[in-house]
Amino acid sequence: MSREPRGGAEGMTMDKAVSYDDLDVSLAELGESPREQGVVELIVRRPQPGERELVEQAEFSVEDGLIGDNWRTREYRLGRPEANAQITLMNSRVMQAITQDQALWAQAGDQLFVDFDLSTDNLPAGSRLAIGTVVLEVTALPHTGCSQFRAHFGHAALRFVNANEIKHLNRRGINARVVQAGTMQTGDTVKKVH
Repeated sequence: MSREPRGGAEGMTMDKAVSYDDLDVSLAELGESPREQGVVELIVRRPQPGERELVEQAEFSVEDGLIGDNWRTREYRLGRPEANAQITLMNSRVMQAITQDQALWAQAGDQLFVDFDLSTDNLPAGSRLAIGTVVLEVTALPHTGCSQFRAHFGHAALRFVNANEIKHLNRRGINARVVQAGTMQTGDTVKKVH
């Protein structure tokens, strides 16, 4: 387990002047992610706001999501945890197009980075994913980039993941909830449960 520094983008080496077109070309060069069976590239736990822990193995519960993550205790607009945003997943190839430095991926704020097609066509709301002994259900709640994502990765990266014309690709990722408790680790297979 490694702990990332608290706070902003200190230590970040990505060139924020990179263009949207450059990001698009980089992603195209990485090729398409698998649609049926992929892999977990990175697991990130967020114990406190601004803190990130990269973990090799993690435990998940239906009630608390990723054990040791601050999902349940975060501040929410409605004053309670958003059950439909218990777990966030982002495509690892999209992150790789944004930054080659995997150590910086955790700053995106997602818990799981997977090489798997997260598009709405491939994973509509209600789809289920088996990872290790955990089963996640994709929720309809949109997962969008925010000012923090822009602060870490730049304006072009935010537009790259949020542009209206590609919303259905879910480049910023998807929200999910745990429907079967269990454990997973990096390198585990991500598989659609039909």
